[in-house]
Amino acid sequence: MMRKIVIAIMCTVAAGAFTPALFAAAPADFSGTWVLNTDRGENLGMMKAVDETIVAKQTADQIVFDMTDKFAGVTTTRQVTYDLNGKPMNNKAAMGDPSTTVTRWDGDKLVTIWTAEGAISGTEVVRTETRWLSEGGKVLSVSMVRDDNPAMVFVYEKAEKTE
Repeated sequence: MMRKIVIAIMCTVAAGAFTPALFAAAPADFSGTWVLNTDRGENLGMMKAVDETIVAKQTADQIVFDMTDKFAGVTTTRQVTYDLNGKPMNNKAAMGDPSTTVTRWDGDKLVTIWTAEGAISGTEVVRTETRWLSEGGKVLSVSMVRDDNPAMVFVYEKAEKTE
């Protein structure tokens, strides 16, 4: 009897192995409050002096990032909304430049292509941002790459909930 149960379980597992949906990576949930830790970042340059907090709210169809930055004694806020189904969205980059963003999932990573008008008439600036979670969902990393430049990597730590 035990042998029949083991064989039945093995057949069920084997059949499930051929069902890709069972093993597809679920999109990450970036919801929460995130605090930038510049000591953990890479290639930040003058951005190392920024104090940034992000509050992220995510649904199945979109994610909204409310950002508060403190730099050289000045506090600024902005909101960026990404459509998680690939629909182009109008957003403003960190310096206020109007941009179009297109976002897609690559496994559990969120990849966003930012396109903005270049400084020279008729040109475009394209930047790729990739977001992922690590350390059990307590660390959010964001890689920003433009052209052949080395990636800037921002590392955020999830703020503890205070209730």
